[in-house]
Amino acid sequence: MNKDKSRLYGGVAAAILIAGVGGFGLAKLTAGAGGASVASEHAEGEHEEGDSGELEMTAEAIRAAGIQIQPVSAGGFAGEILAQGVVAATPGGEAVLTARAAGAVTQIFKRLGDPVRAGEALAIVESREAAQIAADRAVASARANLAQSTLARERRLFEQRVSPRQDYEQAQAEAAAANAEARRAQVAAGAANISADGRGVVVTSPIAGRVTAASLTLGAFVQPETELFRIADPKLVHVEASVSGMDARRIAPGDRVVVEAADGRTVEGKVRSLTPGLNRETGAATAIVSVLGEGLQPGQAVRARVVATAAAGSTAIVVPDEAVQSVGGRDVVFVRTPIGFEARPMTIGQRGAGRVEIVRGLTAGQSIAARNAFLLKAELGKGEGEAH
Repeated sequence: MNKDKSRLYGGVAAAILIAGVGGFGLAKLTAGAGGASVASEHAEGEHEEGDSGELEMTAEAIRAAGIQIQPVSAGGFAGEILAQGVVAATPGGEAVLTARAAGAVTQIFKRLGDPVRAGEALAIVESREAAQIAADRAVASARANLAQSTLARERRLFEQRVSPRQDYEQAQAEAAAANAEARRAQVAAGAANISADGRGVVVTSPIAGRVTAASLTLGAFVQPETELFRIADPKLVHVEASVSGMDARRIAPGDRVVVEAADGRTVEGKVRSLTPGLNRETGAATAIVSVLGEGLQPGQAVRARVVATAAAGSTAIVVPDEAVQSVGGRDVVFVRTPIGFEARPMTIGQRGAGRVEIVRGLTAGQSIAARNAFLLKAELGKGEGEAH
């Protein structure tokens, strides 16, 4: 059937899209008059007869509209494991800063939420202990210098046969002891991070990140090992997902994971490891998921969908429920193309837990509009209305 070729541009009528996108341009492409299809043809014959619409959209417009793109993989419901989890910092992604000595907080350089560089000072605690450590360092250094001078003098006298060997060896032993004491005092001062004036200790961060907790007040007296700051690097996080013992046997390191936040955002991840035993109280194992993107914060509750490759015997694909839209009485999914999206008819299977199984119409590795797909449906419908 020959059809008129048309190209329609317009903004989204819905107010949410106007606000989020600011008038991005979309275009619907249909079959040409000569029967040549503008949309790409698929060798597997996944398209049904009828109109096949494409929408042009730039990557910037996609981000502005809040349309979330998600890759798909085979497995169906049988190969997908749903687990609740929490975001936690990796061992090197969080640091707790404490007071190295008792004293009063005299300076505070960082507040909650501030960015921090590795080695940067956050506060200074003025302390008598710090002053004593600084004094010990100075005394030890002076004694080491004196011992070295004495040793040099005794060496000259011994070489001139003025002093006996015993005096020279005694000077050697005293110099070695004095140097050892000087090194000990220096290490102690470094461990306490004594300030340049020797009056206090400097609280510094060993990692870069942001201040996630600050529990000190200017002028307050703090005891040794009191927690003052907590620093976390938002890029160094993982997800600790709780899975049942039965599901744990189906999961293996390297399995793909989709981490879903409460606000609808998703982050790709992979199973890094799995605890070998079950928790005695909950009877569950913990899967450690390494995330491949940013945007998650330590302590955040998330939901993890593990695609268990070892149990994925189905070729069906599972997508979010809102990714499937009804257009012209058919179920379609908007598949990402080089120029935007294409509405492709789908054959759906079972539904559950906000997910839909795609029996026919998608192949593993393709990317779809997983969130806010209704905006694309609205623009597609608008284009069809204008065509008439």
